[in-house]
Amino acid sequence: MEMEEKNETIVNRPKADASVSQGVTAEEAKALIRAALDKLASSYAPYSHFHVASALLCSDGSVHTGVNIENASYPATNCAERTAFFKAVSEGHRDFRAIAICGGKNGRPAGYCAPCGICRQVMREFCSLDSFQIILAASEEDYRIYSLEELLPVSFGPENL
Repeated sequence: MEMEEKNETIVNRPKADASVSQGVTAEEAKALIRAALDKLASSYAPYSHFHVASALLCSDGSVHTGVNIENASYPATNCAERTAFFKAVSEGHRDFRAIAICGGKNGRPAGYCAPCGICRQVMREFCSLDSFQIILAASEEDYRIYSLEELLPVSFGPENL
């Protein structure tokens, strides 16, 4: 028996509570994904050829984009997510709602591109565990949304110091 394959958007929503009610709308998510996809060509990835772009939504509605920037000395490489956060923070922003991330080999989005551990920890510095949303996008129609807590459980943050 053949099974018909469905091309459905899979969306994982954070736990339902009062703080998550401020989550992004479908329109906001798609606008962030478009902004990230538009920046993908600006990525500098001559070594891995894995291009990543992100779009960070601040609480005031402004959006800061970022791309990965590789370096021949791999530890000096900066991820797209951290580029977006560092740009926003350097402009005085400290309150964030969501980030969209897309990436793939040779600049073509492929599947879901999750943030690395260092990027998750940077998000943890500035964002609410339960309400900040991380949108992993293969396209505008194919994406998943996670809370920071889902991607970084049992974390260490500023309040632990």
